[in-house]
Amino acid sequence: MGRPKIVAGNWKMNLSISEGQKLAEDIHKYSQLHLPGTNVKVIVFPPFTHLSTVGWVLKESEVKLGAQDCHFEQNGAFTGDVSAPMIAGTGATYCMIGHSEHRANYNEPNRIINAKLQAILRQNMTPILCFGETASEKKAGKTNDVIQKQLNEGLAGISRDQISKIILAYEPVWAISTSKDNLGQPATPQDANMVHQFVRETIKTMFSPDAAQKTLILYGGSVKAENARQFLSLSDIDGCLVGGASLKKESFCGIIDAATVPQ
Repeated sequence: MGRPKIVAGNWKMNLSISEGQKLAEDIHKYSQLHLPGTNVKVIVFPPFTHLSTVGWVLKESEVKLGAQDCHFEQNGAFTGDVSAPMIAGTGATYCMIGHSEHRANYNEPNRIINAKLQAILRQNMTPILCFGETASEKKAGKTNDVIQKQLNEGLAGISRDQISKIILAYEPVWAISTSKDNLGQPATPQDANMVHQFVRETIKTMFSPDAAQKTLILYGGSVKAENARQFLSLSDIDGCLVGGASLKKESFCGIIDAATVPQ
């Protein structure tokens, strides 16, 4: 069996705890009927305040739980932050880092993202490392240079054994509908696939051909039920990191449908 398809829902700073619980229950029920026997994995990333509640809902579920970020230290005087051990204690098995909003809003450098990645691996959770170029970087023809730098620095110190435990997520900032830096248009599936191919070649150079073939690379950028299959049908796109469309059962489950249909 080839690489699995991943459908990951980033709820961002949305939904009350009760709303999140209801959404998790709906996705759980849907997935119990549609995921068994497929090569599809579904992950939801609620806000920190929702992790324990959503984790309880998904305890025996096909759907897995992830956090939207973490601190790189295990504990200490970091008011407002949440550590990887705390996240693992909620039952979460995934943690997203390097999201474009975090990079922009907190001016987060690659060395800090790398430290967070190491912290997640120490807890035996799976990191999802996000990366991508801004509108100005795309216009200047710097897409590959920016991505290569983010990967080189974000994956610094990672061994060949560890790379197999990391999921990558390409999210061009200019294609995210809610981004202030967006160009008003999503990336075409073909354009996204070309970048994914470049990422796979970069992983091949950094680690090995085997690592490049096994590494899961997701696409994030205005993915909806209506266009998800166009992305998921392409050779080097292993799944979707979904934003706004993950906040409603109908749209998110529509993307799950797109992933479970034979390509």
